[in-house]
Amino acid sequence: DEPLSNLDAKLRVQTRSEITRLHNRLGTTFIYVTHDQVEAMTMADRIAVLRDGLLQQLDTPQNLYDHPGNVFVAGFIGSPAMNFFDATLTGTRDEVVVDTGNFRVRLPQEIAARVADWLGKEVVFGIRPESIHHVEFVPPGTPTETVQATVDVTELMGNEIFLYLESAGKQYIARVDPRARVHNGETIDVAFDMSN
Repeated sequence: DEPLSNLDAKLRVQTRSEITRLHNRLGTTFIYVTHDQVEAMTMADRIAVLRDGLLQQLDTPQNLYDHPGNVFVAGFIGSPAMNFFDATLTGTRDEVVVDTGNFRVRLPQEIAARVADWLGKEVVFGIRPESIHHVEFVPPGTPTETVQATVDVTELMGNEIFLYLESAGKQYIARVDPRARVHNGETIDVAFDMSN
């Protein structure tokens, strides 16, 4: 149970890779218990996400990340964690809009078709920090919706910047290109990748 929790960061990464090599060499089933989602994602073939002793989802790491079964799993997998917004789906079956009360974003048609039965109902809109881009650094071909936000804090990580943002009182995190030039207190436009 949590065998790596007392190791420093460098030794933890090294030991993780050693355990993975051992697992591959032996070809046996390992059950590894951890609260560290990075360990789970990097070492596992399949992950069982538990909450209060109840199984929430059993799946591959990538499927847990891409298709979480519920809000708990979505918030557990990924660092920083997924951003969640209470919202209502408005519009028509052909054009569904997520209305958070703070901002409105239109869903792409293929996603709108899957959620059209929820029109007029309250939902939780989730978007991962890496799916929020500075408007000047959106990957080509990405379907986006623009949201205005105020930068509260910036954390330059070298290969990326974490932006702690606020839109009408709601705080959330974006992971953006390190070339983005933003300053604390500045109001900027960010682009939500709506393909997920």
